[in-house]
This record gives sequence, C-alpha cells and structure tokens, in this order.
Amino acid sequence: MIINRRMLKRWLAPTAEILWAVVALLFGLAIVLAGLSLSFRALVNPLMGGLERGWNSLLRSTIGVESLDVSNHLLGGAFLLLGLALLWVGGKGIMNSFVRTLNPNIGPNMATAYVRKQQLARGPKIVCLGGGTGLSTLLRGLKSHSSNITAIVTVTDDGGSSGRLSEELGIIPPGDMRNCLVALADAEKLMTDLFQYRFKGKSGSLSGHSLGNLLIAGLIEQSSGDFEKALNMASEVLAIRGRVMPSSLERIRLRALLEDGSEVCGETKIVESGGRIRRLFIDPQDVQAYPEAIEAIEEAEMIVIGPGSVYTSVIPNLLVKGIPEAIRNSKAVKAYVCNVMTQPGESDAFSAAEHLLAIEANVEHRLFEYILVNTQVPSSAAVGKYRDRDQYPVEPDIDRIRSMGFRVKPGDFMSESDFVRHDPLRVTDALMEIFHR
Repeated sequence: MIINRRMLKRWLAPTAEILWAVVALLFGLAIVLAGLSLSFRALVNPLMGGLERGWNSLLRSTIGVESLDVSNHLLGGAFLLLGLALLWVGGKGIMNSFVRTLNPNIGPNMATAYVRKQQLARGPKIVCLGGGTGLSTLLRGLKSHSSNITAIVTVTDDGGSSGRLSEELGIIPPGDMRNCLVALADAEKLMTDLFQYRFKGKSGSLSGHSLGNLLIAGLIEQSSGDFEKALNMASEVLAIRGRVMPSSLERIRLRALLEDGSEVCGETKIVESGGRIRRLFIDPQDVQAYPEAIEAIEEAEMIVIGPGSVYTSVIPNLLVKGIPEAIRNSKAVKAYVCNVMTQPGESDAFSAAEHLLAIEANVEHRLFEYILVNTQVPSSAAVGKYRDRDQYPVEPDIDRIRSMGFRVKPGDFMSESDFVRHDPLRVTDALMEIFHR
C-alpha cells in the first residue's frame, strides 16, 4: 500500500503538538548521557570494567558464553530494555498524575481522550448560521467531527424568557445562544441540565424563565454590560467545543410584509399573524454584523445554513449587513439544510423548493450550492399528531430544486421520538461527505 503525504499527515496529526517535545526530550537525554560519560570517565570506566568482568564470568559459568563481545552485547541490551521500561512506567505515571490533578474526570482512557481531542482540534473550520432548536440539533452532530465550530445565532427572538430579558434589561436575547452553548458543551450533564432548567408556573416572577438565560444575563451584568465577555465566561463554564456568537451585538426587530399588503412587527407577532409572508426586513436595516462573525465566515472551510424556521431563524442572519457578502465571497463549501416539517404561520405547506424561493426572495445573491433534503416519511401516528398543529412533512421536490441550479443531497435525515426533527449524526455525516468530495 502506498502511503502518500496527506495520509501520513492525518495519521501523525494527533501527536503533532507533542512530537517536538518527545524528540527534544530524547535528544537531551542522549546529550546528558554523553556529557556524563565524558565528565566522569575516570569514575565510570573502572566501574563499567568491573561490571563487564563480573557479567562475563557469570555468563561463562552459567551458559558457557566465552566471547566478551557477545557478553557486552547482552549486557547492553538488558540495560537498554530495563531503562526504556522504567522511562515508560515513570513517564506515564507522572503524566497521569499531572493530568488527573488538572482534570479529575478524565477517566482511565486518557490517551484515547487526548488523541480524540487532537483530532477534533484539527477538524475543518465550520460556520453554522441559524437559530432555534434546528441549529442546536446540528451542532450536537458536528462537534463529533470538529471542535473548530462557530455558531452564528440570530438575535431577533422577542418571546418567552429571552424576549422578557431583552425587553427588561436591554440585552440581546440569550435563549438561542444558550441552546447552542449547551449543544457544544463538554461539561457534565448536571451542568448542562442546570442551564436548560426552566422555572415552573408557581415560581412567581421567575415563572417561564430559563436558568441559563438568567445566568447569561447575570454574567452580562457582572461584565459591566460586555456581552462578548459574558458569552466567553459561559463558554468556559460549559467547556464548549467551538464558539457561539450573535450575528450582531445590536438589538434587532423583525418586520414582515404580508401578501395582503399589511405589515407585522416582531417575531412572535409575525408567527401568530398566520399570513403568508412576501418580504422580511430587520429594524434597524443598517445594523452591523458582529466583526468576529465576519472573520469566522472568511476563514471557514464549510458554511452551513439551517436547519430552522426559514423566516425567523434562517433569513434574519442573512439580512444583517456584512454577513451575506462574506458568505458570497467565501471559498468554503456552502450548504443549506432544509426543514423536515413545515412551520405553522410561517412556512405552511412549503415544499423544499419553496423554502429556497423564500430565501432568494429576501437575499440578493445566491449563497449556497448544496441542499440537504429529507426524503423519509414520518410514521402515520406522528403525521396525525402534527396535523393537529397544522404542520406537515416538507415535500422533497428534488427535480424542481435541481432545475433551480442547486446540487441536492437527498436522504433519510429524520429522527422521530417525541418530536419529528433532524437526526444530528445523519445530517453531519452527509455534510462531511459533501465536504470531503
């Protein structure tokens, strides 16, 4: 089998950071031994001479070895094996003790954990844009392929706990960012469950609030209003793989022009209006993108848009000045993950192609080439349950999408439990297949 340079680089990648240290250690050890030999020759030579004579006499009397050269080779080999074994045992013991002191929860498979983290650290640079549960679902799958993930999250949510905190404290809504932080977390389940805990109806003014939202709000206040610093602190608490950031640090409100000519302002009211949306706008329209989000897009090797509600999770990020331009100019592989189910009051009866038409009607330039479309049909029980909510499976009109000039990746990307949604592992496997083409 021919091993090319790329294969060799991939195999050696997990040890790249420590390879130079191992080489330096062994080289230093050799120099120290040479220095000791030269400096203490007068002491060492008589000692080694006596050892050689005693060893030669022992071998001659026990196994009949007469040659001094053979005797010395055997003695040297024994010393080398014993020395290497002691170096391995001692070095491993010191390293295990050191690492477990820093991280008591790393467990016995430390080497495997190290190699895995190094592989993830050298994974592709992936930028994901969206919001809601769709983005956090995608991130759960992607973090098994890379830790170089940047989630750029929409900041137009004005409902629930996020909306209340945004209105009362004047901060950008933290809810979708909280979900993404938890999705990328390496922290213990107890900590992630704590971030996702929501106060029940008998909790007074805390009723309906997510504890994670309150913690982020508290970190913002502790950071004197610095949202970036607060988000970095939350990321450290949850030990996330990657980064989570808003599309903008400014508060943004959605405004929709409906097909009947009326306008509706606010994400919640747009969904509740039930009217078919013609165009979507953000107020203020000249809002600036978060600079680090633009930088992440420019450095990305793959950009993934969606899944998520097309009008309230996907399109809002693409209306922020600077983001669509950066995506369009990027040389990265670009893909859109189409929804599995329609969204009531937003994408009623939309097929997969109509999701694309909605994006193109609101964004000036085409931003992606690949489309992931689910072709699996949910069970009749699930379809019946969702029919009661006026939600239906998104029709995979693949031929129509191809006629629009897109490259389609069809497949079974669905997970069906209490809810019908994307399976994070199937979606990310498909995305990685596209990336490695």
